[in-house]
Amino acid sequence: MTETLEKTRFASEDFSPGALQVVERLQTHGYEAYVVGGAIRDLLLGNRPKDFDVATDATPEQIKQCFRNARIIGRRFQIVHVRAGREIIEVTTFRRGHEANPSGQAAQASQSGRLLRDNVYGTLKEDAKRRDLTINSLYYDTSTHQLIDHLGGCADVAERIIRIIGDPADRYREDPVRMLRVLRFGARLQFELAADTAAAIATHGHLLRDIPPARLFDEWLKLFMNGYSAPTFSLLQQFGLITHLMGEGVTDALDRQHANSLRMLALSNTDQRVADERPVTPAFLLAALYWPATEQTARQISDRGESPIPAMHAAGQQIVAAACQYLAIPKRFSLAMRDIWDLQPRLERMQPKKVKDLLAHRWFRAAFDLRLLREETHDLDNQCSQFWAAAQKQHPELVGSARQRRDDSARRRPRPRRRPRNA
Repeated sequence: MTETLEKTRFASEDFSPGALQVVERLQTHGYEAYVVGGAIRDLLLGNRPKDFDVATDATPEQIKQCFRNARIIGRRFQIVHVRAGREIIEVTTFRRGHEANPSGQAAQASQSGRLLRDNVYGTLKEDAKRRDLTINSLYYDTSTHQLIDHLGGCADVAERIIRIIGDPADRYREDPVRMLRVLRFGARLQFELAADTAAAIATHGHLLRDIPPARLFDEWLKLFMNGYSAPTFSLLQQFGLITHLMGEGVTDALDRQHANSLRMLALSNTDQRVADERPVTPAFLLAALYWPATEQTARQISDRGESPIPAMHAAGQQIVAAACQYLAIPKRFSLAMRDIWDLQPRLERMQPKKVKDLLAHRWFRAAFDLRLLREETHDLDNQCSQFWAAAQKQHPELVGSARQRRDDSARRRPRPRRRPRNA
């Protein structure tokens, strides 16, 4: 299916100045250039795009020659970041199917079919077939106002359908992360999944174990920090991907109903904070998602004779270590998760002599919020939360003050002087 719409679809004001500038300069140098992908999809849906990507027939080296503020990044899939004012425009070269490459030097696949390198360049039509979803394979020429649709993306946007381009099983083997992208777009856009696109996920979820944990954590941030984490989590559970993404620690619990209620409430609260443009941290959401497994492990350790606080500390170490086998959780978040968990038994003691110290703890507020979730979903009495709510009213200046002092200290710390090269 090829459809080139001559009619003006969008106004110049619908695009960022940086995107218009990049397209214009590439075209001035004699290259094809189009705004591509999610920005066009969002405009068709009547939404304002957050960022703009450009596709061109210029190679990364040729793109870099056109712009002073440009750098080539990536190894598996080379792209160019062009800085235009305060914007960074991502520019990609048209690709084609790697199986058509006779030399095999620019494309490489693993034994399972996962693409390790994918820098085989082609035409616009070939590039459209190499994209992951039909709704992301739309190209728009901002100078001629042509909307180019080779694969029926406009129809799928109108019908609100997520559809993989090509054979879903082959595309998931090439890059298993595409399964996460399918569910992320399904949750965010509230689109239905095409039957074959959905069916292949159930049989290929295990391929996510081939993806490096560092890349999976980056994908985790896209899945859960975008304001649609609750519906995303539900889809990941429905298609059996949550265990492949986060390990059994996020699904194991003696009381699955209460555990799932706590997780969904934490996810919904995070989504509301994103909608209200309030700050969110991965540390709290990770702590909430893994809390049922941590609590269960701490009880098992306590049953062997350990007291509650050391048991919780040991459980936190175990759960974080297991989680990091799947997600490369940065240390600043994993340490925060353990602090949030360690504070749970300390809050429950409600010791007057420890009030000021715990209020000043940099993760007190997150730990208190987790306690509130536990009370709401586990039929716990609210005596503990009332005690600490009253303490916060009595000493509002102390809440999180240790974190503030640490941040202030970091800002005041002088930079070390560089030694001269000839010293």
